[in-house]
Amino acid sequence: MVFSKAFPRQIKGSSYSVWEEVSLTEEEEKEIEERARRENVKLMRQCLEDAERISSDNAIEVAISLFDKRASHVVFWKESKCKEKFDKLFKE
Repeated sequence: MVFSKAFPRQIKGSSYSVWEEVSLTEEEEKEIEERARRENVKLMRQCLEDAERISSDNAIEVAISLFDKRASHVVFWKESKCKEKFDKLFKE
């Protein structure tokens, strides 16, 4: 399933926005997911290091909590790519 997001586009002379839906191609989505996977592995390593500094008793639980907080970027990156495409399509 391809990721998509809708953005409001202002129409000159109207006070209402038109919502335009922008979708990623399968290639774009796979590229973003792969980049996110690489970043998440890097983040998990950093989280483990940070957690061991905080508490060696429950480092895994602390690392997972840190990771959950930091790793929610996949959707953000997909939304950012959609916004980039939207801006290119509807440059005024």
